[in-house]
Amino acid sequence: MKERLKEVSKNCYVLSLDKSTIDIHVYLNRQLFEDFTEDESINQLYNASLLPGVVSPVIGMPDIHTGYGLPIGGVMATDYEEGVVSAGAVGMDINCGVRLLTTKIPAEEMSRDLLSKILRAIAKRVPTGVGRSSELRDLRKPNLEGIAYEGVKAYIKKGYGRTEDLDRIEDRGCIKGAKISAVRKSALRRIDQLGTIGGGNHFIEIGRIGKVFNKELASKLNLEKKHIYIMIHTGSRGFGHQICTDYSNIMWKNSDKNRTRAPQKGLACAPISSQDGQNYLQAMACAANYAFTNRQIITHFVREAFVEVLKKSESHLGLDLLYDVAHNIAKKEKYGGRWLLVHRKGATRALPAGHEDNPHCYMDIGHPAIIPGSMGTGSYVVLGTDDIQRTFCSVNHGAGRVMSRKRARSEFTREDLQDQMRHVVTIVRNMKSLLDEAPLAYKDIDEVIFTLVEAGLTKPLVKLKPMGILKGEGNEG
Repeated sequence: MKERLKEVSKNCYVLSLDKSTIDIHVYLNRQLFEDFTEDESINQLYNASLLPGVVSPVIGMPDIHTGYGLPIGGVMATDYEEGVVSAGAVGMDINCGVRLLTTKIPAEEMSRDLLSKILRAIAKRVPTGVGRSSELRDLRKPNLEGIAYEGVKAYIKKGYGRTEDLDRIEDRGCIKGAKISAVRKSALRRIDQLGTIGGGNHFIEIGRIGKVFNKELASKLNLEKKHIYIMIHTGSRGFGHQICTDYSNIMWKNSDKNRTRAPQKGLACAPISSQDGQNYLQAMACAANYAFTNRQIITHFVREAFVEVLKKSESHLGLDLLYDVAHNIAKKEKYGGRWLLVHRKGATRALPAGHEDNPHCYMDIGHPAIIPGSMGTGSYVVLGTDDIQRTFCSVNHGAGRVMSRKRARSEFTREDLQDQMRHVVTIVRNMKSLLDEAPLAYKDIDEVIFTLVEAGLTKPLVKLKPMGILKGEGNEG
C-alpha cells in the first residue's frame, strides 16, 4: 500500500486506487514516510472508505498505526442522513481524552523529592491499573443517571471541582442524547471505575512548560514558560470498552438485516437512522459523559494533593483547567452546509478561531488541542488554523506507536526503560510492567506535530516537558 501513496501537497499523501471513489489522505512528513511500515493501517483506511455514506476524504493522521477496524489516528466522516455509524471506528475506550491544568508554580521549586511526594499523594486518591476501583462508595456506585444526562455538572454539584471548569471542557462535559436504556447490562456492571486512570498509555503527568512558540497567546492561556502543568489522560474505562464490544457484536450480527456488511468486524456498522445506530449513539454518549466526569473527579483529587503537600491554597497555586478534549468519539458536525457524523479514533478536534462550536472563552483564537507524546519525552499544545477544515477540524491525538506492545516487551529491559526515563520521576508499582510504554516504542513527537504545522493545519503554542508521571499497570486494549 505504501508505494501507492502519492504526495499531493506539503506532507499530504493520497492513496491512488482506481477502484476507490473516496479519497484517502495520509499526513506524514518525509521522515515519517520513509520510516512507515504499517501497510495494514492504510488498508484499514481503505476498508473504511467502502462503508455506506462515507464522505471524502478518509484521513490518516501522522500518528497513525493499526487498530481495531479503523486505525488509531483515523478520521472518518459519514453523511448524517444516509450514512452509518461504526462502534469500532470510535474505539474501545470511548472518550479517551486528555485535559491540562496550568499553575502559578515555578518549575524550579519542584525537586525530585517534592514531585515524588505530590505524585504519591495523588496515587493515594486515584487508583491506577486495569480493573481498579476507588475506595469511595460514591465512585464505585456512581450516579449514572446524573452522569448520563448532566455529565460533569452532576459531580461538580457534589463538590468535585469548580463551576468555571465547565466552560473549558469540550461540550461542557456533557454530550446530549445519552440514554441509559441503550446500555446493555454487561456494560452497566462495569461502571465502578470512576475516579481512576487505568493502564495502557493512561497517566497523570507533572511537567514544566518548555519552549514557547507564541508568547502572546501562551500568556493569554496562562501557559507561562518554566511554570509547571498537570496533564490527565484517561477515558471511560471498562464501561466504554464494554459498550464498544457489545455494539460491535450487535452491528456485525445485524449487518445483513441493516444492509451494512463491513469488510471486517472491526468496522461493523449500522445506519445512523436505524435502531442499532441510534442505540449505539445514545450508549456512546453515556460513556463519553462518564469519561468527562472521570477526568473531572481526578482533577479534584489532583488539586487536593497539591494543596496538601505544598500547604498553599488553590488560588495561590492556580491549578486552573486549560481545556479537556476527547479523542475517541463520533460527533454530529456541519461542513459545507452538510451535517456529518465525524468519527475520530485517536484524533482530536481542533476548532479554528470563530467556529461557532468553540467555547466562548476561546472563540477568538480557537480552542487549544492538547497532544501528549510518549511517556517521558514531550507533549504539545496547538491551535487549528482556518485550513483545518480539510481534516474535518481534526489533528493527531499523540505520538503514535512504531512498535507493538508485544515487540516492546521483548525488545526492552527494565534497565533500558529506566535509562529512557532517567530524567522523569516515575511512580508505578512495577517498572517492568511499563516496558510496552517505553518512549522508544513511539514515534518522535516533534516529527508528528510539525507534520501538520508544515501542512498549514496547526500552529504550535508550547512544548511541554515531563518531570514526573503516575502510571497504571496493564493494557487497556
